[in-house]
Amino acid sequence: MAFTGRHPSTIIVAVVHMPTLAIARVLHEGNSFSPLQTPLTAFTAHEWHAGASAHAAYRGTNTELGGAIAWLDANPHWQPVFLRCTGAPSSGVLAPGVFDAIAAGITDALAARRFDAVYLSLHGSLNAAEYPEADFELLRRVRAAIGHTVLAASFDLHANVRQEEADLLDVAVGYKCHPHTDMPDTAIKALGLMARCVRKEIRPVSRLVKTGAILPSLFARTTDGPMAEVKRIATALEARAGLLDLTPYQGYAYADNIAAGATAWATADGDAATAQRAAEELAAVMNMHRDGLFRDLPSAPEGIASALARIAAGEGPVAVVDSADHTGAGGSGDTPGLLAALVAARPGVPSAFAFFHDPALVQRATEAGLGARLDVSFGGRLTALFGPPVRATVTVGHLSDGRFRNVGPVYGGLDVDLEGCARLDFVDLPIQVLVTGRCADTTDPDYWRVGGLDLAAISLVAVKAKNQFRACFGGHFGHMIDIDSPGPAAYDFSRFPFRHAARSLFPLSR
Repeated sequence: MAFTGRHPSTIIVAVVHMPTLAIARVLHEGNSFSPLQTPLTAFTAHEWHAGASAHAAYRGTNTELGGAIAWLDANPHWQPVFLRCTGAPSSGVLAPGVFDAIAAGITDALAARRFDAVYLSLHGSLNAAEYPEADFELLRRVRAAIGHTVLAASFDLHANVRQEEADLLDVAVGYKCHPHTDMPDTAIKALGLMARCVRKEIRPVSRLVKTGAILPSLFARTTDGPMAEVKRIATALEARAGLLDLTPYQGYAYADNIAAGATAWATADGDAATAQRAAEELAAVMNMHRDGLFRDLPSAPEGIASALARIAAGEGPVAVVDSADHTGAGGSGDTPGLLAALVAARPGVPSAFAFFHDPALVQRATEAGLGARLDVSFGGRLTALFGPPVRATVTVGHLSDGRFRNVGPVYGGLDVDLEGCARLDFVDLPIQVLVTGRCADTTDPDYWRVGGLDLAAISLVAVKAKNQFRACFGGHFGHMIDIDSPGPAAYDFSRFPFRHAARSLFPLSR
């Protein structure tokens, strides 16, 4: 409020408008081929915030909302209102009713008052029992609730996207890095463009071009390999064409919907032709590098044998990485193939396996106590599709509540509750197995600490993980060996029973 004028009788009051920003988050990647559906409790136990609790929970975190809070600190004239902000580890599709419950909490709040802008932190591969393309359904409902209010969103680069989503948005920005170390930067860019829209400085227009292929993410890191070159070219093309944003969306191979497949998304300022040309050029670049993402992988027994040979040659420690049950891709934490191969090899070096999701086994070990001897079954409790359980006699070597705060470069600052974890040690082999009460990613160093697994003392690690694991532990291991084994996120997805994705998409078309 400002006071002007030279005479007391002529005071003029100027009211400065403080623009309001609604912020919401729904982050989940739904694997269409998982044997499990995802309940609402997966969200409430992981990220479930609104209002002041959201501001406190995400401040300083390596997340989009951590970036949003940093942007708000730099733009204090914007007044934020945190609506429902939630996320859950990647898993099966949302169980019936879960999507509607979360969406209603957001759209009801948006319809109740007018905001100057709305920002959504999304994944882009949200998949619900009723809505195979749930991100689009959420955007449709949000747009209906807010009318012509400026709407911005950020997406994971593993989003499955199409033009109809872009048409509902004013601003969209995707991650550029895989592993995802640029989540805050993505939000900051999206919010900057959003503010310019509100001030009518820009008029974003987006065009999307599909590549015609579903891409595996295992070798699609932007730190090296084919997608590093795609990222470099996209950055140069964005600058050359004067675009507001250019994102090569790799897509999510395990979400079966009509938006499946990799996509180039270009956003220009009021110039659809420029956006179209850039999207077409980037899609061509992505296709040029496509074949480098499809490689032959060793089986679990072959990977274990290779690891033991490298350790014997003094090249350890070694990690054997099984992405087929990676929770970040919708794995269930239940496939036994890699542990079966490790046991069959009868390693003579300290070895660790992470992990199995088995709340009942955690409870049983907790009740038995440290040092107790148990006959157990590992894996195969949810389905026999991916192999039979591994049976073993173990002792309870470590117990904890499973609570920690991520300290690594991917999800740094976020709190995690594994709802208990137990380290079970084979009686006749130097193998330690981590079992958790919740199905959660193995990415962070503190995950291993609360599990009682000392990586410095372990020669061979067999782990359900993927590229985010490399971001945290690449410097620790002498070698990381990727293998493929049966699982809901198997590297070779071409044999999966797709129903909604076009069969013309490579490699489904082979």
